[in-house]
Amino acid sequence: MRKHPRIPLLKELPLIIWLVLLWGALWQDFSLGNLVFGAIIAFVVTNIFYLPPVDLSGRFNIFYAAGFGIRFLWKLVVASVHVLWLATVQGPRIKNAVVAVKLRSHSDLLVTATGHALSLIPGSLVVEVDRSTSTLYLHCLGVDTQEAAEKVRSDVRATESWLIRVMGTKEELALVRAEQKDLRELREREVSR
Repeated sequence: MRKHPRIPLLKELPLIIWLVLLWGALWQDFSLGNLVFGAIIAFVVTNIFYLPPVDLSGRFNIFYAAGFGIRFLWKLVVASVHVLWLATVQGPRIKNAVVAVKLRSHSDLLVTATGHALSLIPGSLVVEVDRSTSTLYLHCLGVDTQEAAEKVRSDVRATESWLIRVMGTKEELALVRAEQKDLRELREREVSR
């Protein structure tokens, strides 16, 4: 007897496609026979081992995805140089901090994508996720002042903003655009003073 609701195949399809691609990558064989066998295994696994469905927004912006990729690579290079500098110049005197950052999105997919993107950049690591409040707790190198912690929070929210532009819901996208508009207006007022 089934203890969980049946998920429609159309909603399950992105997960199955991902598992099939992962199967091909693990075996390093993308032949038709191997992918069909991977699809059968993926279908069986998704029906035996229940996972709650990932709610997708239904939108994906390829241009922002390319921009996010370029930004990610740039951050990767800059952070690598910064960590090298911290290790060679400050050595064991580096001060670290755990910084809490509340995200805008409550989507499991966006919270996970943001956390993984941040953990892949040297110098920070997500040590805890509070799913109920969408808060990430990051261990960060070289954070010894409140200003440095605010810079980390700002960077995390910028990473989340990029991911929202790539695949967030229309409501999340509207929130990001409204925040940007408010920020521009604030800067214009400061410049005009």
